[in-house]
Amino acid sequence: MPGNTFVHNRLTHSLEVSSVGRSLGHIVGDYTANTVKDLTPESKHFYKYDLSSVIAAACLAHDLGNPPFGHSGEAAISSYFIKNHNTLFEGKRLQEFFTKEEWSDLTNFEGNANALHIITNDYTGKVVGGLSLTYTTLASILKYPCASTQIDKSLKHRKKYGYFKKDQPIFEEICIETNLKSNYDFRFSRHPFVYLVEAADDICYRIIDIEDAHRINILSTSYVIELFISIIKEVDKQNNLDKIKETLNKIDDGNEKVSYLRAKTINALILEAAEVFKNNSEKIINGNWNSTLFDEIEAKSSSLVEAKTISISKIYNSPSIIEIELTGHNIIYELLSRFVPIVVKRELTQLESKSLLLVPNQFKYPNSDNEYQKVIGIIDFIAGMTDGYATELYRKFTGISISIHK
Repeated sequence: MPGNTFVHNRLTHSLEVSSVGRSLGHIVGDYTANTVKDLTPESKHFYKYDLSSVIAAACLAHDLGNPPFGHSGEAAISSYFIKNHNTLFEGKRLQEFFTKEEWSDLTNFEGNANALHIITNDYTGKVVGGLSLTYTTLASILKYPCASTQIDKSLKHRKKYGYFKKDQPIFEEICIETNLKSNYDFRFSRHPFVYLVEAADDICYRIIDIEDAHRINILSTSYVIELFISIIKEVDKQNNLDKIKETLNKIDDGNEKVSYLRAKTINALILEAAEVFKNNSEKIINGNWNSTLFDEIEAKSSSLVEAKTISISKIYNSPSIIEIELTGHNIIYELLSRFVPIVVKRELTQLESKSLLLVPNQFKYPNSDNEYQKVIGIIDFIAGMTDGYATELYRKFTGISISIHK
């Protein structure tokens, strides 16, 4: 967000989460292969050699559905539909174009559900089957295996939702093929591998955001060093702190000190997360564990709680970040106001017809009379934009800048 090349962006975050996820998958997979009795040779081979790749792939995909400007972009998409529910399009209220379930998807837009949509959807003119990932990989990103109408904030796996109404058939297919535990009313528990993907994400953003804050001078070198050492001291059961401090004292550069400790802190959290998974594996596999690996670690580490508190107060709520979030909200809202009407209406003005030409063919459903499918296509188009492209398009639409034909 700061526009600084020395801090992490969504791509580098996904690569880092994937690296951490691969490590977690390797540790848990090796443990499973060596301790679980009666595994078939194929299963044993999978856990020992392939689980790490499944978790790494799922980690790469975990943020694919996030729109520009992150959670602010999600809120903007929901806000557009909530505020315009009574807006008339050719004599019909916007909400009346959709079923209850479809409207719930639109007014509670969720990046997690959009990620499943992106990697499984049959886009116009594209290869059928999306990215053709394995069922196990797809199940590993189903952090919230429920519909938007089944959200329950008291449950970790249902505080958000994981699939759009449009994608329910593929969701059901994944559940059947991977034997996900079902309770009632088609409400499922998480696949056990989700906990590893989630932990990798939690570990990375909690620790790396602190490093980034140091890079852009929000947090001092001495404070971050002390914080990371405290986390390692509380989490690292192998007690390698003396050796870590010995190496740290040989480093003079402040950024390098923080970078070294960041790596050591993440390593300690990986090992502890794997232990938490092992210790709770029976509940996790049976689908009755209402916690996360990181929450269990944080409950025993006051330094991790401090890292969370400082992230909220000094990073996520810093003036520059708030300004970007507010701007991003307006940009996404404006783009939706330009594009949603042109796929809901039957008769378009000349200007609206021109606007439709800006939407790439893969996001159009010309042979469909389903407004929900068409609107999801528009959301796909906007959610897939980078922050910079969304901003540029907004500036052109509002006349702040003008395109120059080359």
